[in-house]
Amino acid sequence: MNWILVKTIGLLVLSNCFMTFAWYGHLKNLNNKPWIIAALVSWGIALFEYIIQVPANRIGHDGGLTLAQLKILQEVITLSVFVPFSLLYMKESLRWNYLWAALCMAGAVYFIFKK
Repeated sequence: MNWILVKTIGLLVLSNCFMTFAWYGHLKNLNNKPWIIAALVSWGIALFEYIIQVPANRIGHDGGLTLAQLKILQEVITLSVFVPFSLLYMKESLRWNYLWAALCMAGAVYFIFKK
């Protein structure tokens, strides 16, 4: 097993959880506050995202992943975190375009990691 890839993915998943709350959590929790309050709270949450994301990308890049591979991993992880977030936390309905987007991302992963 490639432990570099496992560590990179694990840290990117964790950082993405923070990122998703920073970007979208205010729509549910702070929608009645001025936008500047939401922005400041989001920046505070995003700090934790960056504290995790920067080492994740360094571990992955130093371990042999290309910049393109890191970016595609990040996008797949973003979708993997966003869909449960939107369904469970934001209470939005599941849509077919989530499936099509996931299939497109799976294709992107295939092609970016293809030798």
